[in-house]
Amino acid sequence: MNQGITKITLMGYMGSGKSTVGHILGEKLDWPFIDLDDYISEKEGLDIPEIFETQGEIYFRKIENAYLLELLNSNEHFVLALGGGTPCYANNMGAILEHSDSYYLKASIVTLSERLIKEKDHRPLIASLGEEQLTEFIAKHLFERRNFYEQAENTIAIDGKKPELIASEIYHSR
Repeated sequence: MNQGITKITLMGYMGSGKSTVGHILGEKLDWPFIDLDDYISEKEGLDIPEIFETQGEIYFRKIENAYLLELLNSNEHFVLALGGGTPCYANNMGAILEHSDSYYLKASIVTLSERLIKEKDHRPLIASLGEEQLTEFIAKHLFERRNFYEQAENTIAIDGKKPELIASEIYHSR
């Protein structure tokens, strides 16, 4: 852990368990848990799909960066679950590495497909995709984002693991 850092960021593709693991880890550490998308929604008064629909992705990425920096530059300690794309924009990765201990929750395409096929209705980006299209979509995104995710200081393979075990691995790696 970087000296004096009191923040943990969890990154990975949607469906990798960032929020679930983050809640458990926050309880273990007795630290607050923050989901960046929820934080943005609360601050903007709109949910993420509404922001994309009414303001567009460029606006979203701009405010995502601003709120991320606001959190990372605060004197608070917390566990922060990032959005799947957060590390890939606006030099967010540099700020994440400078101000937090970062963990990539690495899942296989098979694991992500199995999880996300069940959650399609709650995830606008993938709601209209069939099973085969979903697998291709995930594979393409993972290929594009892997370089960013792999910059995290720590990588935790999550396939076949319960969230409690993943949180314990992070807790004990500190």
